[in-house]
Amino acid sequence: MSSENRTSVPNSLNEHWMPFTSNKDFKANPRLITAAKGVYLTTHHGKTQIDASSGLFCNPLGHGRREITEAVTKQLEVLDYAQPFQQGFGGSFELATRIAKHTPGDLNKMFYTICGSTAVETALKIAIAYHRAKGHGERYRFVGRERGYHGMNIGCISVGGMVNNVKAFASVLMPGVQHIRHTHLPEHKFVSGQPETGDYLANDLESICANFGGENIAACIVEPIAGSTGTLVPPKGYLQKLRDICDAHGILLIFDEVITGWGRTGSKFGADEFGVTPDIMTMAKATTNGVVPMGVVACNDFIYDAVMDASPKGAVELFHGYTYSGIPVAVAAALAVQDIFEKDDIFNRAKNLAPYFQKGLFSLQDLESVDNIRGYGMMGGIDMKLNTKPGKAGLECFKACYEAGVNFKATGDCLIIAPQFICEEKHIDEIIDKLRTGITNYQKNQKN
Repeated sequence: MSSENRTSVPNSLNEHWMPFTSNKDFKANPRLITAAKGVYLTTHHGKTQIDASSGLFCNPLGHGRREITEAVTKQLEVLDYAQPFQQGFGGSFELATRIAKHTPGDLNKMFYTICGSTAVETALKIAIAYHRAKGHGERYRFVGRERGYHGMNIGCISVGGMVNNVKAFASVLMPGVQHIRHTHLPEHKFVSGQPETGDYLANDLESICANFGGENIAACIVEPIAGSTGTLVPPKGYLQKLRDICDAHGILLIFDEVITGWGRTGSKFGADEFGVTPDIMTMAKATTNGVVPMGVVACNDFIYDAVMDASPKGAVELFHGYTYSGIPVAVAAALAVQDIFEKDDIFNRAKNLAPYFQKGLFSLQDLESVDNIRGYGMMGGIDMKLNTKPGKAGLECFKACYEAGVNFKATGDCLIIAPQFICEEKHIDEIIDKLRTGITNYQKNQKN
């Protein structure tokens, strides 16, 4: 097959083992994307779809951004790779400085990884390294949250709370991990924005401290808004209570902002939106607009200083890193994204568009197969009513919506909606209209 047609329709589907996919179902009726521009995708049948989930939350600036393409191309022509161990290149330092201008509080030290999963894995290791540097090697425990998603590495699954992920790899998960309850309560049904009730759920962390010893816990990790599970919005006061409990017990607070980071909530970060600053924060996805894999861990100065000060001169302070940590091509994409953030006033654009999106999202609650809707900023989750077994409604509804011309991700029976920030109101209208059509068609199919 020629290089020009390689990405269109392949000769064989058999060799590729696809991630998070029903491979047998897909290969019987494949859904291939052949092109993307702006807010639209093109399928191998030549049909146009609107991207209603920014890829996997990772393309908020739209597809085919010329600025990013040019920056990546130029970088590849000058310097395609530089070792990140014991040497470096200027771009990675420039990017760290520019990110530090946006991160809250004193989260000024950046460690580069290769995706969101590796960013979380790195954050866990940094938490352990910090406590050891301070002479507290007994702090080995972590606290995660039910329905939390932090990636698919072993540490990530361990602190995460997605049931199927945990069940699949239970035999190899980290010891010493406890979970607090998720924040979605029955009275939060069809509530837009932050619920008024439920801040008491943060006290689960206090209970874990009482049962296992707060002095033995290294860190608590949560997403400001649980994204992959379907936009579980924190109750008012909940995140601040977590912060207070962590402070009382010397526990580091980690925010996984792989999804919420870079404008998804309407602010730069969920930490800014909810007024709570963590000690460590992870980023990925929108950092490069999804064009090149990259993860970033932002650390408070005191964490970096403690690890540096505990190491003798000339020694490697943190035995951790990746072949592709902050490589030139990823940095070039990320720097171009930073330029776009500033040039197009992206964060204010997202904040201003969010109310219109939320109004449209919640207009779908009249559909009979919709069980619940949650939303905040430029993200939302639509729970479909159970259809004989978990996951069936989500998959079948996704297929119906795909045929209706709207593309998104489904997690179980939840439809994940996260429009691109470059959308105009007409694009939001198109997303909502096509969701209504797709869900209605799904309902009709179930009755036939």
